Amino acid sequence: MNSYASNVMGGVLVALTLSWAGAAAARSDAEVDANTQATLQSFSQRAPGNSELLNKAAGVLVFPNVTKAAVGVGGRHGDGELLVNGKIVNRYAVSGASIGASLGISEHSEIILFMTPEARDKFERSHGWTMDAEAGAALPTTGAEVQYDSATLRRPVISIVMGEHGLIGDLSLEGSKISQIHN
Repeated sequence: MNSYASNVMGGVLVALTLSWAGAAAARSDAEVDANTQATLQSFSQRAPGNSELLNKAAGVLVFPNVTKAAVGVGGRHGDGELLVNGKIVNRYAVSGASIGASLGISEHSEIILFMTPEARDKFERSHGWTMDAEAGAALPTTGAEVQYDSATLRRPVISIVMGEHGLIGDLSLEGSKISQIHN
């Protein structure tokens, strides 16, 4: 196969992969609501102290199903909800792109805890938010409890990724943006 045909074939594969990721992630509001509650329940039951952590948060942003697909160039998408005092206040989408040595499809859940009203307000006022150095990350492995060190617990934003399903080999540069969904 010549270089032109290889490039065209690669472009078609990338387009199909990104289309599939977007279609797989498109869910109704009712489905996102149900999946959000299931994700929070799973998180609460995962380790002692998780329910208390949720209760202390000034806001909880939940993306119950984030799908990532890649063939060299990749994309990720998921719809979620911001809850304050257990009530949905807005709906959001997380999306991103990556480039590098990536191949496969996976899905996971993300929970972002805004531990202070100021951190939550800053997020809500933004027009497209990206995680920054203020955020602490807690990344549990399959079947493992989330471990929080004291430095993470003092941060205004804590990000948790859990429930990775699928298979994706990934050595890439990635950026993600969270935007409010306007219905």
